[in-house]
Amino acid sequence: MNKSVFFGALAFVGLAAGASAAATLDDVKARGKLNCGVNTGLVGFAAPDANGVWGGFDVALCRAVAAATLGDASAIEFVPLTGKTRFTALASGEIDMLSRNTTWTFSRDVDLKFEFVGVNYYDGQGFMVPKALGVSSAKDLDGATVCIQTGTTTELNLADFFRVNNISYEPVPIETNAEAQQQYLAGACDVYPTDASGLAATRATFEAPGDHVLLPEIISKEPLGPLVRHGDSEWADIVRWSFNAMVSAEELGITSANVEEMASGTNNPEINRILGTEGNLGEMLGLDAEWAKRIILSVGNYGEVFEKNLGEATPIGLARGLNAQWTDGGLLYSPPFR
Repeated sequence: MNKSVFFGALAFVGLAAGASAAATLDDVKARGKLNCGVNTGLVGFAAPDANGVWGGFDVALCRAVAAATLGDASAIEFVPLTGKTRFTALASGEIDMLSRNTTWTFSRDVDLKFEFVGVNYYDGQGFMVPKALGVSSAKDLDGATVCIQTGTTTELNLADFFRVNNISYEPVPIETNAEAQQQYLAGACDVYPTDASGLAATRATFEAPGDHVLLPEIISKEPLGPLVRHGDSEWADIVRWSFNAMVSAEELGITSANVEEMASGTNNPEINRILGTEGNLGEMLGLDAEWAKRIILSVGNYGEVFEKNLGEATPIGLARGLNAQWTDGGLLYSPPFR
């Protein structure tokens, strides 16, 4: 009798979990668009152009998920979010996923009940100062005024760094990158600290980028990545493997230019599995066989997205560094598609 009740309860829990797992995908399909949370404006990562069309490294992942689930990389409502508002928007269901240069930390993963589905950019916190300040090290910033985005790991890292080095600072709280840029250029603060990639992106928009320097210290690990709510494993899998498809595509030489040709079949079984000509990986995700092909056709592989938005040929001018493929000495690789 007790065993029957126990297994009956397990079956109920399983059914409830299955219903929950399908919720976000069903909502996205019923709505006909993906609600994706992004930065309020950080060139190279997420920003609208003169025509209001969003573009950038993080935006590309939103488009990849829309292409995989809806068959249309433009079927997205972009929701600009600050460091303070991003988690509330995700927890409340206002957005389906967050793709906004967000650091994966213990408390965000465990306490806030979010699920990070991967690291799409390995970064670290740095410091930008005017060259005229005459400072060559962050350890020389005792007494400096510092523009700090509230609700970010930057706040916590900064406090730790200054405490460890027994120096002080005066915080100037700001909420968005645009506000930070305005305050910094107006001289309201001596220092702007944030992820090193964000500093490079911000400096690239200045009229005189050469008048500002990035100090040599990188004071933290900032594994940035997309996240979803806990309790929706099917949706987490879709976002995770949409990103992994872009990473594996670069490693395997699948590009937006050759994906159609490769989708006709190759002698590499993993390429065939990714592009849906062998196996049933799409079915396992609750998608069709060509979900990954659409991603690569719409936005390109990881390397294409990086070079277009952040690479050395762009005004931001970032080298791949840790974000190179593992075969090139970086940290980037995807679990196998099998």
